[in-house]
Amino acid sequence: MSINFLTDKVNVNIAGRVATIEMNRPESLNAMDSEMIKGLVCKLKEISDSDEIDIVVITGKGRAFSAGGDIKTMLSNMNESDFYPVMDSISELIITLYSMPKLTISAVSGAAAGLGFSLALATDHIIAEKTSKLAMNFIGIGLIPDGGAHFFLEKKLGETKAKQLIWNGKMMDADEAYSLGLIEEVASGKLQDTLDNRIEDWLSRPVQAMIKTKKILADMHRPYLLKILELEKHSQQKMRETMDHQEGIRAFIEKRPPRFIGK
Repeated sequence: MSINFLTDKVNVNIAGRVATIEMNRPESLNAMDSEMIKGLVCKLKEISDSDEIDIVVITGKGRAFSAGGDIKTMLSNMNESDFYPVMDSISELIITLYSMPKLTISAVSGAAAGLGFSLALATDHIIAEKTSKLAMNFIGIGLIPDGGAHFFLEKKLGETKAKQLIWNGKMMDADEAYSLGLIEEVASGKLQDTLDNRIEDWLSRPVQAMIKTKKILADMHRPYLLKILELEKHSQQKMRETMDHQEGIRAFIEKRPPRFIGK
């Protein structure tokens, strides 16, 4: 992908050694479409190459961090040849974020759901506003998690609890997500104040040593994450072909409970 990819769906603000990347589709709760995903990859790669930046903050404009993948993409009847490039862009985004030689923080307010939650899990530290809602809710429309969620959830929860969380697909508040070990911090007051305190603390430390530890662990686990992303890509296409997925989408549009039949 060209590193010069331009989009107004991603904003970047640099203050000293900190870069803030803001998802900018507030009208759709920062649902991620192909253009936003490519914009995020581009900005992350640019920042990765900068020696001036040590900390990267990911956030969403408006009322949500990110409601997940753009439902319009899910609704389209794209075939494998159209679908796989989108999934490859998601994989590039997650690998770039997970591996970049910077300390990364997700600052979550409102919803972080589906792919939006996967994105947050790919960062080093998640701070969530007390009133935020987090969910790995692909199951509600007959899909599996993507964006490396199987990797991150298994790492944080273990296999058995990861399966239960994915199968339940329920919405969690920040305190419950914290109690499970899914996020690192619940904002005690304003999200920005807690974020500023975390940044100030990290900037007072030997950051390069912290980044080197991150890189050693990321390099060790990168092949496994790449394998998971590839499995998710092909499995998700299979799920898109199921009757249950089509029913899940219809129920979503019609604002009614889905009637799944296991086919």
